[in-house]
Amino acid sequence: MANSKWAIDPSHSEIQFKVKHMMVSNVTGNFGKFDVDVESTGEDFDQASIAFTADISSISTGNTQRDDHLKSPDFFDAANYPQLKFVSTEFNKVDDEEYELTGNLTIKDVTKSVKLKVEFGGSGKDPWGNKKAGFSIQGKINRKDFGLNWNAALETGGVLVSDDVRLSAEIQLAEVVEA
Repeated sequence: MANSKWAIDPSHSEIQFKVKHMMVSNVTGNFGKFDVDVESTGEDFDQASIAFTADISSISTGNTQRDDHLKSPDFFDAANYPQLKFVSTEFNKVDDEEYELTGNLTIKDVTKSVKLKVEFGGSGKDPWGNKKAGFSIQGKINRKDFGLNWNAALETGGVLVSDDVRLSAEIQLAEVVEA
């Protein structure tokens, strides 16, 4: 079977993260500029290869001061590390709709293996004849594993920012048709 190449449909995709703030509520953020390239050999994407990048400068939490802090050396250090990257090492089908995605996530200059849960929404042709496929992705990482160590102690106990970061993505891919 021939390989199929897929690219992100940015109008129908989003990358989000959530972090507990003061251990009582969540702050949600996203990356506005990102790219995904996928190569698959079958209709079900089993064993597909996946490469993802996100521009750190596009991070947004709805608060400019917090966004600037996240881009600073206290966190992502966007001036020296302008992108985070993920490259798959395995994409295994669990059942008709669920997959397990394993790969190397690089933030700053630290690369760690992470596992993500993926739900395959299916594929089909849009009204213009373009083949599309959709995925929902969930996971969790420890930000300190990647050198994102800044925090502040609270006088009531606990810390300002949780170590755990929940990841969520809604991805729509478009098949790349070679001319």
